Amino acid sequence: VPVVPQGARTGLSGAGNASDGCIVLSLVKMDRILEISPVDRIAVVEPGVVNAVLSRAVNEHGLYYPPDPSSWEMCTIGGNIGTASGGLCCVKYGVTAEYVLGLEVVLADGRLLTTGRRTAKGVAGYDLTRLFVGSEGSLGIVVKAVLALKPQPPQQLVLAAEFPSAATACDAVCRIMERGHTPSLLELMDRTTVRAVNAMASMGLPETTEALLLCAFDTPDPLADLAAVGELCTAAGATEVVPADNPAESELLLQARRMSLTALETVKPATMIDDVCVPRSQLGAMLAGTAAIAEEYDLTIGVCAHAGDGNTHPVVCFDHQDPDESRRARESFDAIMALGLELGGTITGEHGVGVLKKEWLARELGETGVELQRSIKDAFDPLGLLNPGKLF
Repeated sequence: VPVVPQGARTGLSGAGNASDGCIVLSLVKMDRILEISPVDRIAVVEPGVVNAVLSRAVNEHGLYYPPDPSSWEMCTIGGNIGTASGGLCCVKYGVTAEYVLGLEVVLADGRLLTTGRRTAKGVAGYDLTRLFVGSEGSLGIVVKAVLALKPQPPQQLVLAAEFPSAATACDAVCRIMERGHTPSLLELMDRTTVRAVNAMASMGLPETTEALLLCAFDTPDPLADLAAVGELCTAAGATEVVPADNPAESELLLQARRMSLTALETVKPATMIDDVCVPRSQLGAMLAGTAAIAEEYDLTIGVCAHAGDGNTHPVVCFDHQDPDESRRARESFDAIMALGLELGGTITGEHGVGVLKKEWLARELGETGVELQRSIKDAFDPLGLLNPGKLF
């Protein structure tokens, strides 16, 4: 009988969706934080621990768990591991895969496998830990994880910059990174997204802007860093540059960014959320191409992005009860992925393949790549019992 592991069901690619005749294995009640070690800078947790709960718990020890998906108040560590999730701060701190030191995994035949380590380094054998991270529950079921932690940084401050076009905002992103700055986040919201957030939550974001760029620093002197970045934004064409006066104002701006996808879901009855990641230098071309696709298919497509690492989330908004609009939505969704590959990117930066993008996996990996991945799946799960119908 097939088994589909599930966490909090916040995923955006259908990796946790049930399949016909399967057993749904919910892991949300395996929610214990088993250990926090300030000396070793690790946490040992069960898969049902909510990301924000872990973050607050380690903060009490002066530590920091950086991966912070927008759904961090709901999503679980097990789900984060399954899709190798990113978040707002990954431009500086990296994604989930970089923080998983070791795992306990139940294999398809019932054996318990321990991978990795608790140590700061170790190279004994193949890195099976990394193999399970991002495997979307298709190779085994994670029941425990050893996670790396960092010292808690100073509280970050955020700058908001308004731009007359997405192109000028993307130019600012390139200037910021080229000059060697290390922002703790660098996020972009287009006009459609800004208006959707305001409509949902009355956040007071500037609706006349074509692109809103949020940049934050958690350095010892964030005001100096924000001032330098503000000058770069102005040079790139920003019409308004406003640094937050205090952490409370900064947090409000981050809340607005975190609710972007949810807000765009209110524009139309249905959405399809892309997750295309391109080289930072191609971000402007990606956004311009997405706008052209929206015009070609006569659809509303709002874009928010982890601009600092080139990870875009074009959200195709449509009426699922309209057959023609549904067709155009799917075609535009596919066109966006094709554009991402043409620009040297990937079909998914952090949401995973699931069922939504599985037809595109071969186009990115190639025939040999898919064959090797299938052979890995067969080695761990020869009967195909774990999360069938996902990835391939």
